[in-house]
Formats: sequence, structure tokens, C-alpha cells
Amino acid sequence: MMWYDGGWGWGGWFFMAIFMVLFWALVIAGVVALVRYLAGSHHGHQGGPPPSSGEPGWRSRRAEDLLAERFARGEIDEDEYKRRLALLREHR
Repeated sequence: MMWYDGGWGWGGWFFMAIFMVLFWALVIAGVVALVRYLAGSHHGHQGGPPPSSGEPGWRSRRAEDLLAERFARGEIDEDEYKRRLALLREHR
């Protein structure tokens, strides 16, 4: 009987094992990155620390910021912006 001795031998198995470990590490890292992106952990995050809930009036300031953003984007006109801003400041 003749044995086939033209392959990589044990070195082939070693490289295949390393390749499989690297492959699965990349797959797992990709899934983790995708989940973090879809969960929005940094999606749309603006700089600076979030306002503390214990600070008085932080919600009204955030509402004013949102209103100003809508005005800047052109979603509302100047009259509506002023009317809603006055309403927000009335109920502080």
C-alpha cells in the first residue's frame, strides 16, 4: 500500500484551526457591532452630558431646544414658533 504524502500534513490542520478561530471571532464581532448600531447606543448622540433630572426646568429647556430645531428646519413658521415658545415658558 502506498500513502499519499503530497499535502500540507499537520501544518494544514494547524492553519485551518487558526483560520476557523479568526473567522468566528470576526463573525461574533460583526454581530456585536451590528447590535450596538441598531440599538442606537451612540446613534444620534450629541456632545455633552445629558441634563440631570434633578435640575429644575430641564424638561422645558429641552422642549425649547426641540422647538428651535423644528423652526430651524422649516417645519414650523415664525408665528407658530413664537406662540409655542410663549406657551412653553408660561407653564414652567
